[in-house]
Amino acid sequence: MSASSILQLVLYLGAVLLLMRPLGAYMLRVYQGNAGIAGRVLGPVERIVYRASGVDPTKDMGWKTYALTMLLFNFAGTLLLYAILRLQHLLPLNPYGFGPLSPDLAFNTAVSFVTNTNWQNYSGENVMSQLSQVGGLMVQHFVCAASAMAVMVALVRGLVRKQASTIGNFWVDMVRTNLYILLPISLVLAVVLAQQGVPQTFGKGATVSLVQPTSYDDPVLGADGKPTSDARGKPITQKIEVKEQVIPVGPAAAYVAIKQLGSNGGGYYNANSAHPFENPTPLTNFLELLVIPLLAAASISMFGKMVRDTRQGWALTATLMAVLVVGIAVAAWSEHRGNPGLTAAGVDQAETALQSGGNMEGKELRFGAEMGAIWGVSATATSNGSVNSMHDSWTPLGGLVPLVMMDLGEVVFGGVGCGLYGLLLFVFVAVFIAGLMVGRTPEYLGKKIESYEVKMASIALLTPVLAILAGSAVAVVTAAGRAGVANPGPHGFSEIFYAFSSAGQNNGSAFAGLSGNTPFYNTALGVAILFGRFWPMLPVLAIAGSVAAKKSVPVTAGTLPTHTPLFMVMLVSVILIMGALTYFPALALGPIVEHLMM
Repeated sequence: MSASSILQLVLYLGAVLLLMRPLGAYMLRVYQGNAGIAGRVLGPVERIVYRASGVDPTKDMGWKTYALTMLLFNFAGTLLLYAILRLQHLLPLNPYGFGPLSPDLAFNTAVSFVTNTNWQNYSGENVMSQLSQVGGLMVQHFVCAASAMAVMVALVRGLVRKQASTIGNFWVDMVRTNLYILLPISLVLAVVLAQQGVPQTFGKGATVSLVQPTSYDDPVLGADGKPTSDARGKPITQKIEVKEQVIPVGPAAAYVAIKQLGSNGGGYYNANSAHPFENPTPLTNFLELLVIPLLAAASISMFGKMVRDTRQGWALTATLMAVLVVGIAVAAWSEHRGNPGLTAAGVDQAETALQSGGNMEGKELRFGAEMGAIWGVSATATSNGSVNSMHDSWTPLGGLVPLVMMDLGEVVFGGVGCGLYGLLLFVFVAVFIAGLMVGRTPEYLGKKIESYEVKMASIALLTPVLAILAGSAVAVVTAAGRAGVANPGPHGFSEIFYAFSSAGQNNGSAFAGLSGNTPFYNTALGVAILFGRFWPMLPVLAIAGSVAAKKSVPVTAGTLPTHTPLFMVMLVSVILIMGALTYFPALALGPIVEHLMM
């Protein structure tokens, strides 16, 4: 890595470490009902919401009621978003007159945004009305992130409470997350982004004259709306000359702010954060990158304070930071090194490019190859999925790192909420294995980790594995799956495997190169998204209810310390074994063999 890239990485990670502690302390006060100044300002709004919705904020729920409420809320959100996407041509705020999305694309998009996956088989500026983008997708940016944070807080409460039958109130956790955390921070960020040049308007974009007009052949459609052919079966086309272009704008600043803060990642524009309207300046690039892991990191700090042992939070932070730095270093080194095949072929200009900028294919010149790698690894490690470069154009080793980050279970630092509860699942397994090694009943934070908790953790951790591997297998053996692949061989397999990894782990980033807007991929990826999101949530809440009902076990000389370097190594080993090695055969067929072929 170059010196400038190392400096940017240090500033980025240093800012995360600097902000996570005060933000974590604030989040703890929010969930304890003591938000301070924010509570005095927004408290009346919170109470109005409860009265209007008929919620009793003093009434806690058992884990089954909590889980059912969460599922019903998200199911209703899916239906509403699907309806908006299918009916957008009949609804307001559609200045470009876009028609409805197809049923399969509307299904894929609805389940994707409700689950914090934000996989996009569409180009937002070309098919989405402003109402669909803001009233549909952006609303889900808020509520789906809050759903995961609610489940996370419920699990931590379960560890804290003793012999309790409840784990909190889902509605209260949802309202407080949105009102006191997501809305204020995203509002401040949106103002800064708008000041830096990100569009924030409900007006129609400007029509400009092209410097160099262009033309193309457009099929002539018949009365049935299908392309027509002449007597010889040759398609009939007409020459279309383009002299003007409409510059699409919209309320992008508000959208981009919550997309990054909530670990959503779905872009207002097709090119996501590589688009100059979403990410116009070095300052916006740094701020958007900064907030990607911020809430997930702050949740870990909050966890340490909530369990009254800050050493636990810092141990988990150090573990994840080490994994993240290694991943970024490998990807940045590979992208800086570039494609040695070009130099071997005697391409002098390519050799000069390698020495100066590295692999710039698919990269934004404004950010460079290494900054693209830092962003890409951070986004796939944290379940964000946004991009400021195109991963399909990365080197094989560079592209391997985002794949591994997703396949580790989205726990480095993971998405908001789901990153921490996913990490705690690995912690439970690590504690259980350590207990078996020394012949002692495993304990974590004063609670015995028994077979029920480990079974539930195993179900939650293995469900995405099934969705990813089964979905990839079906795609590579069916004609409909192979039809979407633009590149044959290992790279084409990587495109398929990346798509299902992104869907099953609810990341949402795309390797690109795969034609995903087909009935097969819209449906298959949508099913993988649903399994990857909600099936793990239920075991997590079951564990929360189980540990909440247990009494606290006093610490003894035989208790395994879970804040030491030894346990951190144990935790990383479990994550690598259950995460990376599970997918090693698939990784070997894709990016690893592609690298060896270079």
